[in-house]
Amino acid sequence: MRIKADFDLCESNAICVGMAPDFFDLDDDDYLVILQEEIPADRVEELRQVAANCPKSALSVEED
Repeated sequence: MRIKADFDLCESNAICVGMAPDFFDLDDDDYLVILQEEIPADRVEELRQVAANCPKSALSVEED
C-alpha cells in the first residue's frame, strides 16, 4: 500500500503532518512533502484515517 497526494488539491494545511509526522512534512516554502510513500501493513488503517481527515481530500491510500 502507498500513500499518494494530489498536489493540485493540496493546500498544505498540515493536518497530515500533525497526524503522521514520519510520513509527511512541509518544505521551506510550505509545500507538502511525502517522506515515505510505502505504508507498512500495521499502519495502513492509521494512514487511511489521515487521508480521511484531509480537508481537501488530497490524500489517498492506494494498492501497489
